[in-house]
Amino acid sequence: MTTEYAIRLDRDACDGVFACLVRDDRFVESEDGLAAIADTATEETTVARFDDDRLAAAEGAAAACPLDAIKVEVVGDE
Repeated sequence: MTTEYAIRLDRDACDGVFACLVRDDRFVESEDGLAAIADTATEETTVARFDDDRLAAAEGAAAACPLDAIKVEVVGDE
């Protein structure tokens, strides 16, 4: 069974601390000086979906964010 997850970055809550960048390589510094998820639009909230193999990195990034701008959610099971 594979579980699908989503990682959500609330860019309005982000303050550019970048603790997420060293814990999950999907996070990058965007041109506006805030964190973004690579390959997603720079909207207020960005979302990336992934499977179990990336869960530890996503949870590490969420735990490291001092502003709680990152959430990891289960979105489905197969």
